[in-house]
Formats: sequence, structure tokens, C-alpha cells
Amino acid sequence: MMYPIATKRSQPDERTFSTMKHYAVIAVAGTVTALVLGGCASLEERSAFQDLVAARRMPHVSEDLPSTGPDLPTLDEGSTLADYLAYAALNNPGLEAAFNRWKAALERVPQVRSLPDPRFNYGYYIREVETRVGPQRHKFGLSQMFPWFGTLELQGDVALEAANAERQRYEAAKLDLFYRVKRSYYEYYYLGRAIAVTEENIQLLTYLEAVARTKYTAGAPTHAAVIKAQVELGKLEDQLRALRDFVRPVVAELNAALNRPSGASLPIPKTLPQEAVSLSDERLFIWLKERNPELQAIDSMAAKEKAAVDLAKKEYFPDITVGVDYIETDSALMPGTRDSGKDPVVGMLSINVPVWRGKYRAAEREAEARYEASLRERSDRENTLVARLERALYGFRDAERKIDLYRDALVPKAEQSLKVTQQSYESGRADFLDVIDAQRVLLEFELSYERALANRSQRLAEIEMLVGREIPRAGEGESSEYP
Repeated sequence: MMYPIATKRSQPDERTFSTMKHYAVIAVAGTVTALVLGGCASLEERSAFQDLVAARRMPHVSEDLPSTGPDLPTLDEGSTLADYLAYAALNNPGLEAAFNRWKAALERVPQVRSLPDPRFNYGYYIREVETRVGPQRHKFGLSQMFPWFGTLELQGDVALEAANAERQRYEAAKLDLFYRVKRSYYEYYYLGRAIAVTEENIQLLTYLEAVARTKYTAGAPTHAAVIKAQVELGKLEDQLRALRDFVRPVVAELNAALNRPSGASLPIPKTLPQEAVSLSDERLFIWLKERNPELQAIDSMAAKEKAAVDLAKKEYFPDITVGVDYIETDSALMPGTRDSGKDPVVGMLSINVPVWRGKYRAAEREAEARYEASLRERSDRENTLVARLERALYGFRDAERKIDLYRDALVPKAEQSLKVTQQSYESGRADFLDVIDAQRVLLEFELSYERALANRSQRLAEIEMLVGREIPRAGEGESSEYP
């Protein structure tokens, strides 16, 4: 490309700049007119812009979490599950990443809703064109392309639905994060109780083993009982080591959700909330289908693809470009020429010619296929989530049944059986092996009770994640000890 050498004669004068500003105003006015012709934004789109303004200012933490100010909650012996949830919401990088993806998708809406940038053209006559009214020196042009009617609105709809999908993915990430925190928290509680119960049973068995050895030393035929006690004691000590070793990965999982170093210490939860809830299967499945953020995200993507089908059909219609050209003209060489030095102004209108119908039809079929795929994906995902909810409900009710069974029947009877058997052994009416068996049964029931408590809470947390909301509580209380 050759560039003209600037000379004093070729520099735009004050009149030229004034004219350029004049037509720049015309182009801006044309842009505003196109927005009006394109139709006002829908209520849904205006709501999206309001969401965008709010999202730019808001943190990614839900307002229903405890307010902790700029500092993270302190996790110590007095911390509750709510403190752990608030810490995770404030500090988890995955949740913040999902929130920023939603904000980024919202910022896309005003971009695609706007017209393309106006185009400014400048031409310099290397060889001046001599006309009757004078030689032409420079040409300035300003043009604006207007997509076919409704195109901008559909582009905004596509971007808006994509942003809605990102918002639902953020909500899904938040629910999944809270479920991970609760699951690890409840598992940590179970480990603490299991370690404590196992240590109590080791102390009891150590005492019984010492009694058996004393009797054996005194000449009583209890050698087999001593060996049996030592075997059971070894098994319990191995079980205790396994429980203590399992603490580290559980704490690492909890720290991962909290965005803390994997080896950072966390206090063992002392109590576990046992809240009375009323679960209606019909209501839960309705909530899942209507409120689950994964399904809502797929619904938004389906709406996006449906709008993309309509947008693809706009390719059959031309885009319109309007503009104005201004040509700077010097005075005529012949004095007294009428209209000497008059600058011509040229209006311009152009359209593209959409002749490649096969390409446009292929784009339309692509959008339709994506829309159908979204509908099928929604159906498949709903079936998977319904099955998962069924399993979670089974686990919740099975845990509740076991809690009632062990708390109200099996654990009290096992304690009574061990006490009676131990008294009978001390009085010589029972064998030492009977004491060992009674002690083993009590340990099994105690651990099963604590396992059922943790399972119930974990399954309730999973159900809340699936249905996308908190299950209403009939009452609140804390219970961690069996009677």
C-alpha cells in the first residue's frame, strides 16, 4: 500500500474537521435509531442487565450465610457446621471461579446486543479529480451496518440464556460445595465417636484380660480365656489404629473444601444436630424437577439453542449499511464559476446478498440438532437425578430406622447383657468367653449407632443438594449420645 506524502496543501482545514464532527453526530444518531428500530429490550433482558449490575458489586457468597465481615470464621472447638459452611463459601476458589464465569457470561449480553462499530473511511486523491466546481482533494465517509430486524434481540436472548445457565452452574457448585463440607464434617464426627467408643472398649477389655490372668495365676483353668482376651484386645487395637489413620484423609477432604492446607488441624466435632424433618416423596421429586440447578442450567441451554435456531433463520435476510460520504473540493480554476468550491455530500445505502442458501440451511439444522440434544440431555439427567434421590431417600430412612433400633433397643439391651454376664462371671456362674462375646456385641452396636447417625445426616445433606433447597425442619435439637 502506498501512502501519500503529507504537504501543507493536503492537511484538512478547520472546515473539514467541522464537517467530520457533523457527520459523526449523524452516525451516532443513526445508531440510536437502529436500537429503537430493533425493538426495546424485553423484561427478561432488562432483568438480566439489573442482575449484571448487582453481580458486579456483590460477593459470591449467598446472603443467607452468617455475616462474618472481611475475615474468615475461626474454626475451633466452639465452631458449628454453619461456621464451616461460611468459611467454605468465603474461601473456596472453585465456587468463586463459578461465580466469575457467571459474571463473565452476563457481560456478554450488552456486547452482542449492540450494533457493530461505525466505520470511518478516508480517501486522498493522489491525482486530484478536476470538476467544473473545482478539484476534489479528500473524501471522508461514515457508515453504519444494521443487522436485519430482530437479529440483535435474538443475539441478546442467546447470550442471556447462556448467562442463566452459568448462574445455575454456580448455584450447583455452591450446593455441591456445601454437600462436600457436610459429608466430610459428619464423617469426621463419626470417626471421633468411633475412636472414643473403641478406646472405652479397649479399657474394659484390658481390665477383663487382667482379671483373667489373675485367675489363671491363681490356678483357675482360664488359660483359653486369657488367650481369647488377648486376641480380642489385639483386634481392637488394630481397629483403633485404622480409625486414627483414617482421620487424616477425612480432614484432608474437609480442608480441600475449605481451601486450607491438607494437613491443617481441625477439631473433631463433638455433637451432631438431629433435626426432625418431614419428607414427602411427591414434594421432593417436584422440587428436584423444578429447582435442581443442574436441570435448570440444561433448561437455559435448551432455551439458548432454541433462540439460536431463530437466529440462524436471520441469515437468510440481508444486513443493511447506510452511510454518508463528504468530498472536500477546492475552488474552481475559472473565476466566477457557479457553485465554485462546493463540497458534495453523498448518501450511501448497501446490502449484502445472502445467496449461499446451503450454508444458511446447514447452520439452521445445526442449531436444531443442538436444541434436540439439549432436550434429550435434560431428560437423561432428570432420570439420573431421580434415581439418585431414590437411593438417598432409602439411605436416609434406613439410617433413621437403625437409629431408633440401636438407641431404643439394641444398645440398652447389649449394655444390660454385658453387665449381667460380667456379674455372673465374677460370681463363677458364667464363662469368661461369654463376657468377651457380650463386650464384642456391645461395641458393634455402639459403632453401628454412631454410623447410622452420620449416615442420616449425610443422606439429608445429599437430598438437599439434589432438590436445590433446605428441607423444612419440624424442630431443632442436638443429640450425639445414646441413652
